[in-house]
Amino acid sequence: MATNDPAVVPVLQKQLTLLLESTGEGIYGIDMKGLCTFINRAGANMLGLKPEEVLSRNMHDLTHHSHADGRPYLAQDCAIFNAFRQGLSCRIDTEVFWHREQHCFPVEYSSYPLMDGDTVLGAVVTFVDITERKRAADALQAAKNELEQRVVARTQALSEALEQLRELSAYSETVREEERTRIAREVHDELGSLLVALKMDVNWIDKRLSEQTQRTSHEAQAMRTRLRSKCQNMSGLIERAVDNVGRIITDLRPSILDHQGLWAALEWQAHEFAQSTELVLDWQMQGTEGVELPEPEAMAVFRIFQEMLSNVARHAQATAITLRIQVTAKLLTLSVQDNGCGASPLAFEAPTAYGVMGMRERARHFGGQLEISSQMGLGSLFTLRLSLL
Repeated sequence: MATNDPAVVPVLQKQLTLLLESTGEGIYGIDMKGLCTFINRAGANMLGLKPEEVLSRNMHDLTHHSHADGRPYLAQDCAIFNAFRQGLSCRIDTEVFWHREQHCFPVEYSSYPLMDGDTVLGAVVTFVDITERKRAADALQAAKNELEQRVVARTQALSEALEQLRELSAYSETVREEERTRIAREVHDELGSLLVALKMDVNWIDKRLSEQTQRTSHEAQAMRTRLRSKCQNMSGLIERAVDNVGRIITDLRPSILDHQGLWAALEWQAHEFAQSTELVLDWQMQGTEGVELPEPEAMAVFRIFQEMLSNVARHAQATAITLRIQVTAKLLTLSVQDNGCGASPLAFEAPTAYGVMGMRERARHFGGQLEISSQMGLGSLFTLRLSLL
């Protein structure tokens, strides 16, 4: 059936009208001058007007004349007009339409050119009120901003707490070293001297008993012989106690660190460790002549070195160890490498890896860093880098 049949046109118009009225979106048409050629009831209601009040009126002047802040929206800048006059479509969700009561509302609109062949006759514009969507988006953005502010505040609080914890840890370590030094001094001065005096007294008694055996009866000589045996046993026990006291003093505070400095203490510790563990030692130290570290840093380096060696002894199952110390004008590099079983990198990040955490915190407190490289079956390499500037 031909569409130009006069009997068909009213039917099509009625169907088109029903279609336009059945949608909740606003729909209107404009000609090349921007005058409204049709508008559905939903669109007119959103503008606070009746359809007949909109027809033949310039839609830009009626509802698109200003930005949300009240600044004029010039017709030559209007996206709707510029798009359809070039035969293009557009979709915008960042602008507003204006109600007859002179308040605006955010809209999402699309403009499509109305074509007759290659000739542009005007445009069809669909629009929806997105006030609720914008309100929800604004609320979501506000919540997001608040959450971000809270995260920033919490992060700052955690950073400050972590810094305080590190300062406390460093202070505790300083106090611990001072206490070790005090205990080592007291053990040396008091217990060590008492044990030496006791050994001398026992030896004196043994000597007197030895002299008496030459001038006494057989029974008295037997008793003195037993007493001498006891004295000799006591002397041996005292000797072992003196050795243990010396070892405890060294563990608490190696005297070589105070008397000969860090480099001599590191070398002594390396050779002592290799001897006690029966590991093959490859030792090398360069650039230390004339370089001295402040006492707190020297102690931190020594304790980190001790913990590195302790880690080898406890976990590595190694047969050889390579120790390197390199000092330049700007940097101290200390490395401990073993040929042992190695470990997964995750093992050094475990919450129970207290030794590693302690080394890292000591290094970090003085601006240094600890690097760990390890592979299963290929051993481990611990490297301390400490700035000397």
